[in-house]
Amino acid sequence: MIEMFEMPGELSEFTIYFLIIASMVTSFISSAFGIGGGAVLIGLLAIKLPPIALLPIHGVVQIGSNFGRTLIFLKDIKSDVLIPFSIGTILGSILGGTFFVQIEPWLLQLIVALFILWSVFGKIPAIGATHVVFGGMFSGFFTMFFGASGTLVAGMVKTMKLEPVKHTATHSALMTIQHLIKVVIFGFVGFVYADYFLLITAMIVSGFAGTVIGKKILVNFGKKYFKLVLNIILTLIALNLIWNAIKMSGYSISI
Repeated sequence: MIEMFEMPGELSEFTIYFLIIASMVTSFISSAFGIGGGAVLIGLLAIKLPPIALLPIHGVVQIGSNFGRTLIFLKDIKSDVLIPFSIGTILGSILGGTFFVQIEPWLLQLIVALFILWSVFGKIPAIGATHVVFGGMFSGFFTMFFGASGTLVAGMVKTMKLEPVKHTATHSALMTIQHLIKVVIFGFVGFVYADYFLLITAMIVSGFAGTVIGKKILVNFGKKYFKLVLNIILTLIALNLIWNAIKMSGYSISI
């Protein structure tokens, strides 16, 4: 019980502060620009956290971030898609969870890096609003490996052609559901959240602060350049993860 109220011993003081600040900054990004924070956060966490803790902790922190936005826009949620999406997510996440426990840590970092590069340079397929169950299954399966499935879900919500507020509300609600299901499944496959309780709590609090700040600041001047800057940051993070994966796998590159 005492360990719950202590920071993880394997993490340095610098790493702890880095993760708390990263949660605040990435929540600000999502709040101010609507999307992007989750992908940046998963890349930053992958640099500092043990691979086995990466996706579970990312999931809990993202619950806090998305749930706050869900409460703010509660009455604007397109509620008829919640149940079918939940059913699909449960099925996809369970399937993904069975594969996750068999993946080598270096391979997980490589997969996350390739997904980030795909989100920057590729085209994430849109899932139609008439296939919400399939959308939940597809994104639920991949969130067990990539963590940041917000782009996939955003593509599906976009096809619903909702007003901006309803789009934000529905996307936040679906992501809250998906991350919650993912977190529960990781608990069943053996991840001990109590070991990271204090760190997770601090990251949720700082993330909420970032959300509030992002909502109060109208980021108009930087919108023209935001996508370019975000893509550069994501690319650098992905390249760093690929380099780490190569070193962890035991291969060496001679120049």
